[in-house]
Amino acid sequence: MSSTVAHADLANAIRALAMDAVEHAKSGHPGMPMGMADVATVLFREVLRFDPAHPDWPDRDRFVLSAGHGSMLLYAVLHLTGHRDMTMDQIKAFRQLGSITAGHPEYGHAGGVETTTGPLGQGLATAVGMAIAERALNQSFGDSLVDHRTYVIAGDGCLMEGISQEAISLAGHLKLNRLIVLWDDNAISIDGPVSMSSSEDQIARFQAAGWATTAIDGHDPEAIRAALAWAQEQSLPSLIACRTVIARGAPKKAGTSASHGSPLGAEEIAGTRAAIGWPHPPFEIPEPILSAWRQAEARGQSLYDAWIARYDAAPAETTVEFNRRLSGELPEGFAATIREIKQSFSTSSPKIATRQSSGMVLDALVPAVPELLGGSADLTGSNNTKAKGVDLLTAANPGGRYLHYGIREHGMAAAMNGMALHGGVIPFGGTFLVFTDYCRPAIRLSALMAQRVVYVMTHDSIGLGEDGPTHQPVEHLAALRAIPGLAVFRPGDAVEVAECWALALTRRGPSVLALTRQALPTLRTVHTDGNHSARGGYVLHEVEARDITLLATGSELHLALEAARLLAVDGIQAAVVSLPSWEYFAEQDRSYREAVLGAAPRLAIEAALPFGWTRFVGQESDVVGMTGFGASAPAEDLYRHFGITADALAAKARAKLGR
Repeated sequence: MSSTVAHADLANAIRALAMDAVEHAKSGHPGMPMGMADVATVLFREVLRFDPAHPDWPDRDRFVLSAGHGSMLLYAVLHLTGHRDMTMDQIKAFRQLGSITAGHPEYGHAGGVETTTGPLGQGLATAVGMAIAERALNQSFGDSLVDHRTYVIAGDGCLMEGISQEAISLAGHLKLNRLIVLWDDNAISIDGPVSMSSSEDQIARFQAAGWATTAIDGHDPEAIRAALAWAQEQSLPSLIACRTVIARGAPKKAGTSASHGSPLGAEEIAGTRAAIGWPHPPFEIPEPILSAWRQAEARGQSLYDAWIARYDAAPAETTVEFNRRLSGELPEGFAATIREIKQSFSTSSPKIATRQSSGMVLDALVPAVPELLGGSADLTGSNNTKAKGVDLLTAANPGGRYLHYGIREHGMAAAMNGMALHGGVIPFGGTFLVFTDYCRPAIRLSALMAQRVVYVMTHDSIGLGEDGPTHQPVEHLAALRAIPGLAVFRPGDAVEVAECWALALTRRGPSVLALTRQALPTLRTVHTDGNHSARGGYVLHEVEARDITLLATGSELHLALEAARLLAVDGIQAAVVSLPSWEYFAEQDRSYREAVLGAAPRLAIEAALPFGWTRFVGQESDVVGMTGFGASAPAEDLYRHFGITADALAAKARAKLGR
């Protein structure tokens, strides 16, 4: 601590920047930053291991502002601690177009912003994944290269969201003792006192989930300091309940919901300045206070230099592999592994479900790509996500490479975001495609942050059969395809499965693999090294002169081929186009897309609602698919009942051509 600058002055610098930036923008949330300013001051000046000059230092502590509406807290401390890109001009441009100081923290906009937060609870659950990744990499590279913690500031809203239960339960089960959550216990939500809507004992809740807990006065720097030191010694994840006053210092709005999501107003800000002893103009930080904050630069540089010394002393083969994993580059043998599994499928021509061929791909890839970390939300045997011989990731074995997430789909998806953001790990996790509804907020953030997360979603249609319409996805493909930046892969046979896995692991963004429960024939029985699926769509079956073109994905691809054979008997030449990824197809140049789709009339077949297909066919009636929910019956009966058959597609083609 500086001998000349009081803690109160350091914390009040955060309060002033927060209330002034929100007032200047005429928009924002001043209350939380003002309430948690004391906690943030101790954490960032004395405890958090980071270097403002090297914000991407691999062994930095991770800080997640789960209560993302309080973004000015983070922007203020990033500016005060000397992050180069967080200038005062950026603070003044809070919430303005083109600034890095967005209304809620956005990953990639500024150094020190570890994840995008705002949807409450997501940050907390994402931090669980970061803590898992830290322990996993520590097992591979040791304390000298990987030895950091993950800190979270979460609010009442974060703890009310259902995802928080999944997150804290998983973290407690795995004993993630390097995860420390600071709860802003201000007892205020937008509508008013938290007591209006919640009467839970949050501390007892965390204790029941296997956390170490303590409660402190969140405005007492000595108590904050002691609690953080205590948390670092625990063998369990830690919750520090910080009792605070929202908008502390504001004469009329402190402790009220009026300060949560609106500017304080000029009169209240003037009163706050007087109350906290801050006579300085807006956006002005006196030099002694700024200098005291900037001591973090020297502390961070010392920590970084010590790590560099350890890095330089490590064996060359260790640092080469460490760098490769952190860079996201795949091992040299990856492409050869994909070629081998593709050739094996083409040669053996198995008739198996695409979830099974996906499992066979993972059996080959997991040993070849050591950064792959898989799991399932209690559907391992159904999703086929556990490779042969892989060790389980448990509290006792944090270096395992397969995690049983339990029935926590949302928590799984968010944790995988955290692993990907941390770096050094490529996460994949499975559940049924219908349960992407449970995962969707986290999937959306995967796309928003362009993170390499692979969602293995099986049982992708009415083809799952007897479990019925509650489990049969009909609208989900369209809903997922609507998310910008998300690649949805629906492979039609084992060869396409291998190709789609290759694409999912080489892209810098999230992917969904929509896979079948029912067996499908292998359609490409002649091996090619090239990845046809990389174009998103390609001609699987060409004819001399097209009368019609049949488009299909996934389990309906073989039906389109059969329909083409039926039409050939009638002298109708039908080409068949496979469209495993609409997103990749859209990225191809116009001439390629036109050549694949052709000039002839087009029909499509997919066991889902037709929404979205009109980009390829004239109208939804040109699609053989679902028109509503499914039913409970064997898959073969359902396909016949709903008219998703080769005969139906052939009949529609004849009608369209007037034959």
